Amino acid sequence: MTKQTYISALENPIFRTVSEASKHLNLESYVIGGYVRDFILKRGEAKDIDIVAIGSGIDLAQEVSKLLPGKPKVSVFKTYGTAMLKTGGIELEFVGARKESYSEESRNPAVENGTLEDDQNRRDFTINALALSLSNENFGALLDPFNGIEDLRNKIIRTPLDPDITYSDDPLRMLRAIRFASQLDFVIEKQSLDAISRNANRIKIISKERVVDEINKILLSETPSKGFSLLHKTGLLPFILPELVALQGIDEKEGQTHKDNFWHTLEVVDNISKTTDDLWLRWAALLHDIGKAPTKKFDEKLGWTFHAHEFVGAKMVYKLFKRLKMPLNDKMKFVQKMVLMSSRPIALASEVTDSAVRRLIFDAGDYVEDLMTLCEADITTKNPKKFKKYHKNFQLVRNKLVEVEERDHIRNFQPPVTGEEIMETFNLKPSREIGIIKDAIKEAILEGEIPNEYEAAREFMLKKGKAIGLVPLTPEGGTEKK
Repeated sequence: MTKQTYISALENPIFRTVSEASKHLNLESYVIGGYVRDFILKRGEAKDIDIVAIGSGIDLAQEVSKLLPGKPKVSVFKTYGTAMLKTGGIELEFVGARKESYSEESRNPAVENGTLEDDQNRRDFTINALALSLSNENFGALLDPFNGIEDLRNKIIRTPLDPDITYSDDPLRMLRAIRFASQLDFVIEKQSLDAISRNANRIKIISKERVVDEINKILLSETPSKGFSLLHKTGLLPFILPELVALQGIDEKEGQTHKDNFWHTLEVVDNISKTTDDLWLRWAALLHDIGKAPTKKFDEKLGWTFHAHEFVGAKMVYKLFKRLKMPLNDKMKFVQKMVLMSSRPIALASEVTDSAVRRLIFDAGDYVEDLMTLCEADITTKNPKKFKKYHKNFQLVRNKLVEVEERDHIRNFQPPVTGEEIMETFNLKPSREIGIIKDAIKEAILEGEIPNEYEAAREFMLKKGKAIGLVPLTPEGGTEKK
């Protein structure tokens, strides 16, 4: 690419403002890292921009703020020698050029001032060490000491320096390498890939939150299996998601085998990624079979079985989220529900009855479409006839879901008769009889014995109450004669 092309990367007026501020302070500044990389890859305009100053990044940020309309607030992080400001929908982070040295126990380096070359040396990958000058004399000139442009063209992830040192110093870079390979569809250069395997156990010093952040980005890539295959190949996965590793392998007994549930899971994740960008639904796909490892048994009559693996898997979801310090809120509960119900529509597909569909809608609530999306992604058969048949059956289920919901209004079901009305009708105080009647009404509606309507439900309530020995009040306030 020509110098002029790189100048076109700096058309946003903010870059001229940074250039002017740099001149005021008599220091050099550069745009570096992801912004430059993504411009060259034509990945769209980045909203996060890293500026490196040969001097104080904090002073440069404050000078830039003075030159901008409204003088946006500068957030200063003195510990790290960085500053950040937001303007025009863009977030700029400023840092002084530095060199780093690491101890074995921590990924937080000892930092000292350095040159641009020192700063580029400390970058994780050659493709992230690309810098564009903001100086007036050579505005837009590319500084590429490690031939990162060539690596971009060849789609290669490579470290600027010795990969063993790079990954041992900051083990998070191993996950970043795999994440970039997955996001960009790049290949990790062999020396670098081997170094990840050698240093895999170093990932243990990285906080769970940082690890999960990278896993989320891998999950949100176009083909997540690429990233998870690399995590598996390099030996990182057992330190992060041992529940997935436990699914790998095919056992044989008396000539009977089962599918490899690890590679099946990755197929399911890729399938669902074609239809949804929902991170938590992708997590559900990743974890939908984790209960199969602890429930796997061989039965002489049935062959390999995984009884109650959905129930076991749902309980494992909570433990996994807690271990990885992931949110234990509605996101976790959603993943649990998806795992717990992941086989329900499959069972329905062979015989689509109204009552079974009502129960599915009742149990899944607002997530019934997500559940169907997950189950359709779970079809990984390579037999074209079976593939077509299974999808056709699921379409029948989807059609039935619409038909039953339009007629019976089961989603987010509320009993047509309330507990208060039951208490008033039979002159009851809070008691187990109220629950018995409410459950009976719910079951009658779900089984199709009565419609989901008030009058039918009230009549059923009176019958059920009498059946368990309750006497309804008369309109005058007395009780009916037996």
